Amino acid sequence: MHISRYRRTVGVVYSLHYHFVWCTKYRRPVLTDAVAARLKELLAEKAIAMDVQIEALEVMPDHVHLFVVAPPTDAPQHLANQFKGYTSRVLRQEFPRLRSRLPTLWSRSYYVGSTGQASEETIEQYIVTQKERA
Repeated sequence: MHISRYRRTVGVVYSLHYHFVWCTKYRRPVLTDAVAARLKELLAEKAIAMDVQIEALEVMPDHVHLFVVAPPTDAPQHLANQFKGYTSRVLRQEFPRLRSRLPTLWSRSYYVGSTGQASEETIEQYIVTQKERA
């Protein structure tokens, strides 16, 4: 199967990759066994609903790494809030022990980094040499 480096929508070709990391409240190690398995399912469901492609996913006992390709119409903040809000609500409904151990499932903060097909140096060099190419 061939996967294109680029995704398309009407009028847009893009390759926006984001690496998200977020932690459980108080870094409690509650993302294990059935909770971790269900979290992966929920993240996949939400990604499909938002037209986001998951490239990599790792659930650790106290944090999540999620690497996605997302459309340019979605801000990274929106993506993080959607993933965290949806998974928190459903997991706390399905696993009552999460409600009794934690006031909320996720901490308020998260990390997001963007990556692409070209390095920063390559893009800078391309921009600097534009006038020479004309």
